[in-house]
Amino acid sequence: MDNSQKKILIVEDDQFLREFYEELLKAEGYIIDSAPDGEIGLSKIQSNQYDLVLLDLMLPKKDGVQILRDLKANPPKSSQLNVVVLTNLGQDAVIKDCFNLGANGYLIKSALNPDQVLTEVKSYLQKK
Repeated sequence: MDNSQKKILIVEDDQFLREFYEELLKAEGYIIDSAPDGEIGLSKIQSNQYDLVLLDLMLPKKDGVQILRDLKANPPKSSQLNVVVLTNLGQDAVIKDCFNLGANGYLIKSALNPDQVLTEVKSYLQKK
């Protein structure tokens, strides 16, 4: 599977984590873009084409659930958008909301080591 054409957007307000995921995924050959808050994240999703969006839920300006709501109401050009929620919130109700709003997957940040993050990213990109 050739990763070099796969574009991933990381929407994460924690700078350390954002840069960590960027480095991790760039090392695998993915094209990476990132956003430090929900408003920038949403505008990037709507104006670019990504194969995968890693979306934090707890974000400044606009949280991840609201971004999913906005995308459902106003879908981006690339209908093939794959959104995987990346969070430490493990509540079933929140998870269910995300899936109902179109998220394709759910990763608990604190439960994953870097290899597991890569494995998950690869599996979501292959499902497309």
